[in-house]
Amino acid sequence: MATTHFQRAIPFLAVLGAVTALGIGTSWAKQLFPLVGAQGTTAVRVGFSALLLLALWRPWRWHLSRADAISIACYGATLGAMNLMFYMSLRTLPFGLAVAIEFAGPLTVAIAASRRKVDFAWLALAGFGLLMLLPLGLGGRDLDPIGVLYALAAAVLWGLYIVFGKRVGHLHAGHSVSLGLLVASIVVVPVGIAHAGAALLSPTVLWVGVCVAAISSAIPISLEMVAMKRLPKEAFGIMISMEPAVAALLAMGLLDEHLDHRQWLAIACIMAASMGSASTARRPQAQVPQAAACPAA
Repeated sequence: MATTHFQRAIPFLAVLGAVTALGIGTSWAKQLFPLVGAQGTTAVRVGFSALLLLALWRPWRWHLSRADAISIACYGATLGAMNLMFYMSLRTLPFGLAVAIEFAGPLTVAIAASRRKVDFAWLALAGFGLLMLLPLGLGGRDLDPIGVLYALAAAVLWGLYIVFGKRVGHLHAGHSVSLGLLVASIVVVPVGIAHAGAALLSPTVLWVGVCVAAISSAIPISLEMVAMKRLPKEAFGIMISMEPAVAALLAMGLLDEHLDHRQWLAIACIMAASMGSASTARRPQAQVPQAAACPAA
């Protein structure tokens, strides 16, 4: 009986582990900001993630058509730009709030694909949550406008990432993800080099970069593959929706980032909208060849 209960718990523990690993990796990466800035941090995170997944999946073993190559180029470029915008937002925004704002991207894509009345209710709930976070002078602690704009740009790019990801959904996940990260590194590594220069070669930066890449890429993707094989898409989507709260809790413990009551309420609204959208989804959607949790975290 105990074994049966444990087997049932495996997919839920896998999702929780994936979201936690992403949060720990990003919290650790943020500590590189004083050394190489957000641009340099993005470069080492994405660059080492690409190297790890290229070594793991060896995508050159699979044939790639011209059309798929173009789709992967768009997918990877969007992934790289999204990571850069997300890390730029973290310079002035708490980690949990940046993730919550970024969730607006995939939520909007999911609702736009359905267009049912109930989905517009979820969109309204998410919009209410965002309004509480935007710097509109509505009371509480206003957020930095530039940081919010970066987070909103990351949200738009996450939505585009999903759109482009569906175009390569017929490929093996290891094939598309590893090549996508390669393209992403081509986009962001030059930006990091231009900003941080030789500081990127510091042993501390390189060591932390490798660890962050492993924690933020290899571990979450592996755990989510375990969960996705055992959970319905709706249940998986609902569980992934806890990511903003997990990120906020980890940031509170690891980065000493504390939120006020209004900001926690905003996170709760966005999470509830994401969970509601996942639970009422009817149409089968093409699987995105990447961990469903925030790929920039």
